[in-house]
Amino acid sequence: MTVLLLGGTSEARELAVLLDGAGVGFVSSLAGRVERPRLPVGEVRIGGFGGVDGLRYWLVEHAVSAVVDATHPFAEGMSANAVAACRASGVPLLRLERPGWSGAPGADGWHWVDSHAEAADLAASLGRRPWLTVGRQPLAAFVGPLVGHRALVRVVDPPEIEVPEPWTVVLDRGPYDLAGELQVVAEEAVDVLVTKDSGGRYTWPKMAAAGRLGVPVVVVRRRAEVDGVETVPDATAAVRWVVQTTVVS
Repeated sequence: MTVLLLGGTSEARELAVLLDGAGVGFVSSLAGRVERPRLPVGEVRIGGFGGVDGLRYWLVEHAVSAVVDATHPFAEGMSANAVAACRASGVPLLRLERPGWSGAPGADGWHWVDSHAEAADLAASLGRRPWLTVGRQPLAAFVGPLVGHRALVRVVDPPEIEVPEPWTVVLDRGPYDLAGELQVVAEEAVDVLVTKDSGGRYTWPKMAAAGRLGVPVVVVRRRAEVDGVETVPDATAAVRWVVQTTVVS
């Protein structure tokens, strides 16, 4: 049997270890958008499938028994393709998604928005030194509203757009700790934190730092869960689903 693991997250790497230990055949697929990705154990393919049709063909060609979508909570395109391809081909699909921060300490005091465009407009009204930790792909939405702001941008890889002259771009990758994030907020005079509801522990310290120092936080909400797609919060539950599903099939 072959399980397709759509990865790129810490949960996906943890699941790869568990599948390997359970003797389950699997292939991890990474989108290839990060220049130096952290690779999981086992066989890895990098790059897109060519949309829904390409993914359907790949599932059939490789006789895939089940798919686990463990992509980032905001990798909406890949997740939508997985749903469509699996439904069309009859392949069982599981969504492995870490819990968000909506129930975290201080979350009721954050500014929750539905889009990066809304986050940009709100950040422009809340401060002059916004700290953007939304990744490089949504940055274009922030250029207009924040063109005159001294934005601090933290990304893993260099932005694909030309950033405004007042912005400062820092290339860095988590996990982070509270002491380091407190230092960033203080030394850079950050007066508003902009992020998305990624969840997890790797990037939580920036939220804790903002809360401790009284910095406003703007958070982009996650998309709604897809009806009919089972979702689990951790790799242990995911490997249990894989074993049960593939044994039944």
